[in-house]
Amino acid sequence: MTRKILALSLLISAFLLGFTGNTQAAGGEEDKTSFIMHHVKDSHEWHFATFGHTHVTLPLPVIVYSGDRGLEFFKSSDFQNHETHAFGEEFAHEGYYIDEHDHLGRVDHGSFIEFSITKNVVMLFIVLIFVGWLALSAAAFYKKNGAVAPKGAAAIIEPIVIFVRDDIAKESIGPQYKRFVPYLITLFLFVWFGNLLGLIPGAANMTGNIAVTLVLAVLTFIITNVNGNKDYWKHVFMTPGVPPLMLLIIVPVEIIGLFTKPFALMVRLFVAITAGHIVILGFIALAFIFESYTIGVASTLMVTFINLIELLVATIQAYVFTLFSAMYIGSAVAEHAHADH
Repeated sequence: MTRKILALSLLISAFLLGFTGNTQAAGGEEDKTSFIMHHVKDSHEWHFATFGHTHVTLPLPVIVYSGDRGLEFFKSSDFQNHETHAFGEEFAHEGYYIDEHDHLGRVDHGSFIEFSITKNVVMLFIVLIFVGWLALSAAAFYKKNGAVAPKGAAAIIEPIVIFVRDDIAKESIGPQYKRFVPYLITLFLFVWFGNLLGLIPGAANMTGNIAVTLVLAVLTFIITNVNGNKDYWKHVFMTPGVPPLMLLIIVPVEIIGLFTKPFALMVRLFVAITAGHIVILGFIALAFIFESYTIGVASTLMVTFINLIELLVATIQAYVFTLFSAMYIGSAVAEHAHADH
């Protein structure tokens, strides 16, 4: 198993180096690290590789709504100079443009709302479809075969379901854990596969997008506080055993704590995944900075090692996000001993 993982990581490293080399060749010598942030950030197009002056990209829908023009649909390729594959205000289309930082704007600086399907949005749909297919395939297997040894998708889903149910939900939430198992399983699968698929060369950095981690954290925040019992809210607004005057300090701290917990969830996942991508691409960039085959070989070995670590980090971050979500929910639904006094 270890040899297979190592071989897979070597292939991933080789692909990363190859794709990066093509990107650098097209970008010139003036900036040998710009591809790092280009990979990490979201984009209006999905760029896979560059061969000479040929760019392999997937144009994505640009959808905008403005009060004076209504709902409009474009393609990201409409905003490009196809000779240089560059965005910019000089390549405006129908009064809109995408600048060099991949931000959409209007030439007349009018207001609008953007609903574009960006690279991270497409990746989000891919992860949702993949997780949904696994879950439905596993359900169909058990419906057809009953309680037999799992195969195919069921063999992947069953250990995860049992792990999340018994080792996360049951341990962290207590007797009421069954109500929250579906959410926690979905959360674990979404984050885990989002992390893993993001390591594939050319893939989008979905879980390294703070908007995605924000939504996940908000979902945990809503589920936690909507299900909070009277003991939970009493602990927030009238902490037992605290002198009345101290409540003037404790209560604001407890209220702030309601928001800092999901904030920590959001930032932890965002930083861990983004940092991993930056470190991997940073080592790849060393070969172009020093223009040395020796450095290239050394950086490839380091990328291989870091890829192995990132495979572990992808799983750990999914576990940590799900575990802390379960712990927050558990604290909200728990019946405290002081409730009887």
